[in-house]
Amino acid sequence: MKNFRENEIIKLTVSQFAKLHNVNKRTLHYYDEIGIFSPDYKGENGYRYYDYMQGVDFEYIKMLKELNMGLDEIKRYIDNPNEEDFKEIAEVKIKEIDQEIRTLNRRREVLEDKLNKLNKCDDLRKKNSVKVIECEEQKFFYTPFKFEDDDLKQLISHIKDVWTVDEYCKGIGSFISVDKIQRGEFEEYDGLFIEMLDDMESKNTKNTIIKPKGKYICAYHMGDWDTLPDFYDEIVEYAEENNLTLVGYSFEIGMNDFAISDMEDYITQIMIRVEENNINSVK
Repeated sequence: MKNFRENEIIKLTVSQFAKLHNVNKRTLHYYDEIGIFSPDYKGENGYRYYDYMQGVDFEYIKMLKELNMGLDEIKRYIDNPNEEDFKEIAEVKIKEIDQEIRTLNRRREVLEDKLNKLNKCDDLRKKNSVKVIECEEQKFFYTPFKFEDDDLKQLISHIKDVWTVDEYCKGIGSFISVDKIQRGEFEEYDGLFIEMLDDMESKNTKNTIIKPKGKYICAYHMGDWDTLPDFYDEIVEYAEENNLTLVGYSFEIGMNDFAISDMEDYITQIMIRVEENNINSVK
Protein backbone atom coordinates (compact mmCIF):
# COMPACT_ATOMS: atom_id res chain seq x y z
CA MET A 1 0.00 0.00 0.00
CA LYS A 2 2.88 2.34 0.84
CA ASN A 3 4.50 1.79 -2.56
CA PHE A 4 1.21 2.47 -4.32
CA ARG A 5 0.81 5.76 -2.40
CA GLU A 6 4.33 6.87 -3.31
CA ASN A 7 3.76 6.10 -6.97
CA GLU A 8 0.56 8.16 -6.93
CA ILE A 9 2.08 11.28 -5.33
CA ILE A 10 1.54 14.37 -7.46
CA LYS A 11 4.18 16.95 -6.61
CA LEU A 12 3.42 20.62 -7.14
CA THR A 13 5.76 23.60 -7.10
CA VAL A 14 4.88 26.65 -5.00
CA SER A 15 3.65 28.44 -8.12
CA GLN A 16 1.50 25.50 -9.21
CA PHE A 17 0.00 25.04 -5.74
CA ALA A 18 -0.67 28.76 -5.39
CA LYS A 19 -2.46 28.87 -8.75
CA LEU A 20 -4.48 25.75 -7.95
CA HIS A 21 -5.75 27.24 -4.68
CA ASN A 22 -6.03 30.87 -5.80
CA VAL A 23 -3.55 32.19 -3.28
CA ASN A 24 -0.46 34.41 -3.48
CA LYS A 25 2.93 32.67 -3.43
CA ARG A 26 4.06 35.06 -0.71
CA THR A 27 1.27 33.74 1.51
CA LEU A 28 2.55 30.18 1.08
CA HIS A 29 6.11 31.26 1.85
CA TYR A 30 4.91 33.04 4.99
CA TYR A 31 2.84 30.07 6.17
CA ASP A 32 5.90 27.88 5.66
CA GLU A 33 8.06 30.34 7.60
CA ILE A 34 5.79 30.44 10.67
CA GLY A 35 5.11 26.71 10.60
CA ILE A 36 1.43 26.68 9.77
CA PHE A 37 1.65 24.95 6.38
CA SER A 38 4.79 23.65 4.65
CA PRO A 39 5.63 21.58 1.53
CA ASP A 40 5.88 17.84 2.21
CA TYR A 41 8.80 17.03 -0.09
CA LYS A 42 12.23 18.24 -1.01
CA GLY A 43 13.49 17.26 -4.45
CA GLU A 44 17.02 16.30 -5.49
CA ASN A 45 17.36 19.75 -6.99
CA GLY A 46 16.79 21.33 -3.56
CA TYR A 47 13.34 22.69 -4.45
CA ARG A 48 10.44 21.94 -2.15
CA TYR A 49 7.18 20.48 -3.43
CA TYR A 50 3.64 20.20 -2.16
CA ASP A 51 1.75 16.95 -2.33
CA TYR A 52 -1.47 17.44 -4.32
CA MET A 53 -3.39 15.92 -1.38
CA GLN A 54 -2.13 18.70 0.91
CA GLY A 55 -4.72 20.85 -0.78
CA VAL A 56 -7.40 19.45 1.55
CA ASP A 57 -5.50 20.66 4.62
CA PHE A 58 -4.77 24.02 3.00
CA GLU A 59 -8.42 24.67 2.15
CA TYR A 60 -9.29 23.88 5.76
CA ILE A 61 -6.77 26.52 6.93
CA LYS A 62 -8.23 28.99 4.42
CA MET A 63 -11.68 28.35 5.83
CA LEU A 64 -10.52 29.05 9.38
CA LYS A 65 -8.81 32.24 8.17
CA GLU A 66 -11.98 33.37 6.39
CA LEU A 67 -13.82 32.86 9.69
CA ASN A 68 -11.60 35.61 11.13
CA MET A 69 -9.39 33.27 13.14
CA GLY A 70 -5.93 34.68 13.75
CA LEU A 71 -2.90 32.80 12.46
CA ASP A 72 -1.78 32.17 16.05
CA GLU A 73 -5.16 30.58 16.82
CA ILE A 74 -5.00 28.44 13.69
CA LYS A 75 -1.45 27.29 14.45
CA ARG A 76 -2.33 26.33 18.03
CA TYR A 77 -5.21 24.22 16.79
CA ILE A 78 -3.47 22.44 13.90
CA ASP A 79 -0.49 21.70 16.16
CA ASN A 80 -2.82 19.91 18.55
CA PRO A 81 -6.18 19.10 16.90
CA ASN A 82 -8.78 17.72 19.30
CA GLU A 83 -12.54 17.36 19.59
CA GLU A 84 -13.09 19.80 22.47
CA ASP A 85 -11.21 22.66 20.83
CA PHE A 86 -12.97 22.07 17.53
CA LYS A 87 -16.40 22.10 19.22
CA GLU A 88 -15.54 25.40 20.93
CA ILE A 89 -14.29 26.93 17.67
CA ALA A 90 -17.38 25.72 15.78
CA GLU A 91 -19.84 27.08 18.36
CA VAL A 92 -18.19 30.50 18.46
CA LYS A 93 -17.94 30.78 14.68
CA ILE A 94 -21.54 29.66 14.12
CA LYS A 95 -22.71 32.51 16.37
CA GLU A 96 -20.48 34.97 14.49
CA ILE A 97 -21.80 33.73 11.13
CA ASP A 98 -25.41 34.05 12.32
CA GLN A 99 -24.75 37.64 13.37
CA GLU A 100 -23.11 38.39 10.03
CA ILE A 101 -26.12 36.92 8.21
CA ARG A 102 -28.45 39.18 10.23
CA THR A 103 -26.28 42.18 9.40
CA LEU A 104 -26.19 41.33 5.70
CA ASN A 105 -29.95 40.75 5.62
CA ARG A 106 -30.50 44.18 7.17
CA ARG A 107 -28.18 45.81 4.64
CA ARG A 108 -30.00 44.02 1.84
CA GLU A 109 -33.32 45.27 3.22
CA VAL A 110 -31.97 48.83 3.33
CA LEU A 111 -30.70 48.65 -0.27
CA GLU A 112 -33.97 47.16 -1.51
CA ASP A 113 -35.92 49.89 0.28
CA LYS A 114 -33.81 52.65 -1.28
CA LEU A 115 -34.02 51.05 -4.72
CA ASN A 116 -37.81 50.81 -4.44
CA LYS A 117 -37.98 54.46 -3.43
CA LEU A 118 -35.89 55.52 -6.42
CA ASN A 119 -38.05 53.46 -8.78
CA LYS A 120 -41.10 55.12 -7.25
CA CYS A 121 -39.50 58.54 -7.80
CA ASP A 122 -39.29 57.86 -11.54
CA ASP A 123 -43.10 57.93 -11.66
CA LEU A 124 -43.38 61.12 -9.62
CA ARG A 125 -41.10 63.57 -11.41
CA LYS A 126 -43.74 65.09 -13.67
CA LYS A 127 -45.89 66.64 -10.94
CA ASN A 128 -46.84 66.52 -7.26
CA SER A 129 -49.12 63.63 -6.40
CA VAL A 130 -51.92 63.34 -3.78
CA LYS A 131 -54.13 60.30 -3.19
CA VAL A 132 -55.75 58.25 -0.42
CA ILE A 133 -54.41 54.79 0.44
CA GLU A 134 -54.91 52.13 3.13
CA CYS A 135 -51.96 51.63 5.50
CA GLU A 136 -51.12 49.02 8.11
CA GLU A 137 -49.96 50.04 11.58
CA GLN A 138 -46.31 50.99 11.71
CA LYS A 139 -44.02 51.67 14.66
CA PHE A 140 -41.24 54.25 14.68
CA PHE A 141 -38.56 55.33 17.09
CA TYR A 142 -38.71 59.07 17.58
CA THR A 143 -36.83 61.88 19.24
CA PRO A 144 -38.16 65.38 19.93
CA PHE A 145 -36.23 68.02 18.02
CA LYS A 146 -36.87 71.68 17.22
CA PHE A 147 -35.92 72.96 13.78
CA GLU A 148 -36.13 76.62 14.72
CA ASP A 149 -32.46 77.44 14.18
CA ASP A 150 -31.94 75.47 10.94
CA ASP A 151 -28.59 74.36 12.38
CA LEU A 152 -27.54 71.31 10.32
CA LYS A 153 -24.54 70.53 12.56
CA GLN A 154 -26.78 70.53 15.61
CA LEU A 155 -29.23 68.23 13.82
CA ILE A 156 -26.53 65.72 12.83
CA SER A 157 -25.03 65.79 16.32
CA HIS A 158 -28.46 65.12 17.85
CA ILE A 159 -29.11 62.18 15.52
CA LYS A 160 -25.77 60.57 16.39
CA ASP A 161 -26.48 61.00 20.09
CA VAL A 162 -29.82 59.17 20.04
CA TRP A 163 -29.44 56.55 17.27
CA THR A 164 -26.75 54.32 15.78
CA VAL A 165 -25.96 54.14 12.07
CA ASP A 166 -27.56 50.69 11.89
CA GLU A 167 -30.76 52.13 13.33
CA TYR A 168 -31.14 55.10 11.01
CA CYS A 169 -29.64 53.54 7.86
CA LYS A 170 -33.05 53.26 6.14
CA GLY A 171 -33.63 56.97 6.49
CA ILE A 172 -34.72 59.66 8.93
CA GLY A 173 -38.10 61.33 8.74
CA SER A 174 -39.79 64.20 10.55
CA PHE A 175 -43.32 64.62 11.87
CA ILE A 176 -45.55 67.56 12.61
CA SER A 177 -49.03 67.73 14.11
CA VAL A 178 -52.09 68.38 12.00
CA ASP A 179 -52.97 71.28 14.35
CA LYS A 180 -49.74 73.07 13.39
CA ILE A 181 -50.35 72.38 9.69
CA GLN A 182 -53.82 73.90 9.87
CA ARG A 183 -52.44 76.96 11.68
CA GLY A 184 -49.63 77.26 9.13
CA GLU A 185 -46.96 76.84 11.83
CA PHE A 186 -44.12 75.00 10.10
CA GLU A 187 -41.26 76.59 12.02
CA GLU A 188 -41.27 73.97 14.77
CA TYR A 189 -41.79 70.28 13.94
CA ASP A 190 -42.62 67.79 16.68
CA GLY A 191 -39.62 65.53 16.12
CA LEU A 192 -37.65 63.05 14.04
CA PHE A 193 -38.40 59.37 13.47
CA ILE A 194 -36.80 56.24 12.06
CA GLU A 195 -38.38 52.97 11.00
CA MET A 196 -38.35 50.22 13.61
CA LEU A 197 -36.82 47.16 11.92
CA ASP A 198 -37.93 43.63 12.85
CA ASP A 199 -35.01 42.86 15.19
CA MET A 200 -35.10 46.21 17.01
CA GLU A 201 -38.37 46.08 18.95
CA SER A 202 -37.37 43.58 21.64
CA LYS A 203 -33.91 45.08 22.16
CA ASN A 204 -34.68 48.77 22.39
CA THR A 205 -36.31 50.94 25.03
CA LYS A 206 -36.20 54.20 23.10
CA ASN A 207 -39.21 56.45 22.52
CA THR A 208 -41.75 54.96 20.13
CA ILE A 209 -44.59 56.46 18.14
CA ILE A 210 -47.28 54.52 16.27
CA LYS A 211 -48.60 55.39 12.84
CA PRO A 212 -52.04 53.77 13.23
CA LYS A 213 -53.72 51.51 10.71
CA GLY A 214 -56.20 53.32 8.52
CA LYS A 215 -56.74 55.60 5.54
CA TYR A 216 -53.98 58.05 4.74
CA ILE A 217 -53.45 60.87 2.35
CA CYS A 218 -50.24 59.87 0.60
CA ALA A 219 -48.65 62.84 -1.11
CA TYR A 220 -45.36 63.33 -2.93
CA HIS A 221 -43.74 66.74 -3.16
CA MET A 222 -40.84 67.56 -5.45
CA GLY A 223 -38.61 70.48 -4.58
CA ASP A 224 -36.87 72.26 -1.74
CA TRP A 225 -38.28 72.05 1.81
CA ASP A 226 -39.07 75.77 1.68
CA THR A 227 -41.93 75.04 -0.73
CA LEU A 228 -43.54 72.40 1.52
CA PRO A 229 -45.94 74.82 3.31
CA ASP A 230 -47.56 75.77 -0.01
CA PHE A 231 -47.92 72.08 -0.87
CA TYR A 232 -49.62 71.46 2.48
CA ASP A 233 -52.22 74.04 1.41
CA GLU A 234 -52.95 71.78 -1.57
CA ILE A 235 -53.28 68.76 0.73
CA VAL A 236 -55.69 70.58 3.05
CA GLU A 237 -57.72 71.67 0.04
CA TYR A 238 -57.75 68.10 -1.33
CA ALA A 239 -59.03 66.82 2.04
CA GLU A 240 -61.82 69.40 2.15
CA GLU A 241 -62.91 68.65 -1.43
CA ASN A 242 -63.11 64.93 -0.61
CA ASN A 243 -64.87 65.30 2.76
CA LEU A 244 -61.86 64.13 4.74
CA THR A 245 -60.61 65.25 8.14
CA LEU A 246 -56.87 65.26 8.79
CA VAL A 247 -55.96 63.68 12.16
CA GLY A 248 -52.83 63.05 14.19
CA TYR A 249 -49.51 63.81 12.57
CA SER A 250 -48.00 64.25 9.15
CA PHE A 251 -45.07 61.89 8.62
CA GLU A 252 -42.49 63.15 6.12
CA ILE A 253 -39.54 61.20 4.73
CA GLY A 254 -37.19 61.78 1.84
CA MET A 255 -37.43 59.35 -1.06
CA ASN A 256 -34.17 60.13 -2.87
CA ASP A 257 -31.98 62.22 -0.53
CA PHE A 258 -29.16 59.69 -0.94
CA ALA A 259 -29.08 60.00 -4.75
CA ILE A 260 -29.40 63.69 -5.66
CA SER A 261 -27.09 66.69 -5.78
CA ASP A 262 -29.73 69.41 -6.17
CA MET A 263 -32.56 70.02 -3.67
CA GLU A 264 -34.84 70.94 -6.57
CA ASP A 265 -34.90 67.22 -7.36
CA TYR A 266 -35.70 66.23 -3.76
CA ILE A 267 -38.89 64.18 -3.35
CA THR A 268 -40.68 64.08 0.01
CA GLN A 269 -43.30 61.51 0.87
CA ILE A 270 -46.05 62.88 3.16
CA MET A 271 -48.46 60.59 5.01
CA ILE A 272 -51.41 61.96 7.02
CA ARG A 273 -54.18 59.84 8.50
CA VAL A 274 -57.70 60.89 7.50
CA GLU A 275 -61.24 60.18 8.61
CA GLU A 276 -64.26 60.42 6.33
CA ASN A 277 -66.76 63.14 7.25
CA ASN A 278 -70.39 62.21 7.72
CA ILE A 279 -72.08 64.33 5.04
CA ASN A 280 -75.59 62.97 5.60
CA SER A 281 -77.72 65.60 7.25
CA VAL A 282 -80.62 64.80 9.57
CA LYS A 283 -83.97 65.81 8.12
